[in-house]
Amino acid sequence: MSIATVSRVLNGGASVAPEYRDRVLRAVDELNYHPNRLARHFRLQRADMIGVLVSDIENPHFTSMVRAVEDAAYNHGKRVLLCNTDENPEKQGAYLEMMASDRVFGVLLSTSDPADPGIARLLDLGIPVVAFDRLVQDPRPDAVIADNWGAARLATELLLQAGHTRVGCISGPRTIQTGADRLAGYELAMRTAGLQPTSISGLFKVDGACSATHNLLEMAPDLTGLVVTNNLMAMGVLKALKERQVPVPDGVALVAIDDPFWADLVQPPLTTLAQPIRMMAASAVDLLFQRISEPNRESRVLKFQLEFRVRKSCGTVR
Repeated sequence: MSIATVSRVLNGGASVAPEYRDRVLRAVDELNYHPNRLARHFRLQRADMIGVLVSDIENPHFTSMVRAVEDAAYNHGKRVLLCNTDENPEKQGAYLEMMASDRVFGVLLSTSDPADPGIARLLDLGIPVVAFDRLVQDPRPDAVIADNWGAARLATELLLQAGHTRVGCISGPRTIQTGADRLAGYELAMRTAGLQPTSISGLFKVDGACSATHNLLEMAPDLTGLVVTNNLMAMGVLKALKERQVPVPDGVALVAIDDPFWADLVQPPLTTLAQPIRMMAASAVDLLFQRISEPNRESRVLKFQLEFRVRKSCGTVR
């Protein structure tokens, strides 16, 4: 048989007569043959992998995202190369350079540096990039984001509707888009209600949020509600309130953005706004494959709404 016929069989091609397919598969079985992926990458000038760069793999939000991306990529016949940047622009730059050198199939990026020149290099090489969770400065990549501004506004309004007039916020870093957007949503809701915002950054970390909560309650001991702008910081806030013997929700009512698996296991269960992570991850992988088939189409930004999951930590809602 011709090399082309054998290749079509090994790559799952449909246009091969059944008797020829059977002959090839018998030979594969007798010889215990396994395709050489490295050689295939040299021939195609592209690795059979999707690069995934996340900013903090310890954050359950990104852990769930990677799990969903891996499922979606597998269904497309691709594997995942995972890199964690620790919100470090230098690490991000090094990983982007590695992915450009390896000619990965595409890259999903939760950026630590939206202006990283490595993003443009990937695009110039024809490697599609999808920004996940945070936008990048280059206008060419597609993006999948959540309505972070709207979520923080809704979280704040829930506490205001429950009768709280002294609502604080444990925010993320202003230098990170999700941190800035969520803080802006909280501040707008407070000012629209004629109230003064009171916030401290917990740096999107457990320990940072614990310290920030202690400091915030020292500054404003009359606070009766808190908006917490990610799931790791919710753990730090709960720790600080326990250390101060402040009951939830009778002492301080809580609403958090992100819905970790433990949200309904703590007492009282935590009121959250949940991102549709699986849907967002599947959409990001789909955008990568669409970009391969339509390299010249306009870039798309898909924005997903968060879902309220009202539990007991926010107290009585009017």
